[in-house]
Amino acid sequence: MSERRILLVEDEPTIGAAVTDRLTAHGHEVVRAWDGPGAVAAFEEHDPDLVVLDVMLPGFDGHEVCRRIQAIRPVPVLMLTARDDEADVLVGLAVGADDYLTKPFRMRELVARVAALLRRVDRAAELAASAQGSVREWGDLRLDVGARRVWIDGDEIHLTPTEFDLLVCLAAAPGDVLSRERLLAEVWGWAEASGTRTVDSHVKGLRAKIGADRIRTVHGVGYALEVGAER
Repeated sequence: MSERRILLVEDEPTIGAAVTDRLTAHGHEVVRAWDGPGAVAAFEEHDPDLVVLDVMLPGFDGHEVCRRIQAIRPVPVLMLTARDDEADVLVGLAVGADDYLTKPFRMRELVARVAALLRRVDRAAELAASAQGSVREWGDLRLDVGARRVWIDGDEIHLTPTEFDLLVCLAAAPGDVLSRERLLAEVWGWAEASGTRTVDSHVKGLRAKIGADRIRTVHGVGYALEVGAER
């Protein structure tokens, strides 16, 4: 994978130094910020390819940072949180985070998550280039893969990059149940199944935006997109 510029926003010096060293060792350029206002300023100045963002920050928190930078330009965000609380995770996903890690975490896992997010960016660009004009409709749900846009009953729905990729994956086989492991592999690019809770959290966020009844849960297996008859 080619060198990418990563913005690391972390106010704990020990963690920040360790993450910087590990990402640099994997060939990335790392730009640092230590608080909310500094993170937004660094994002505007350095135009990073990915942001690693702590939730608890001086100035204003990581959720507000994520909301502000996503309003400037969509970018993959990996959030670091000290609390493994579903409500906190859902807030992060709602403001545009793509993934999260709970402290303390293994550096190897952080590097793997970063690599997976960057691969998804590349795949999304390739898919968009090959899917120009690819529009599908099921009832009042309209999906334009090339433009990465979604409408329900004529109203555009704003999804995060991960939510959109998840919807595209489910829409590729409407009505079919896709396992959490398959979704992890195809959407997140993970070869192991330790992140199935990540899938559940993103499905919950997607349901909140497109309607809970559009995604069927098969307990112990996975999820299916319920779209009715295709027009």
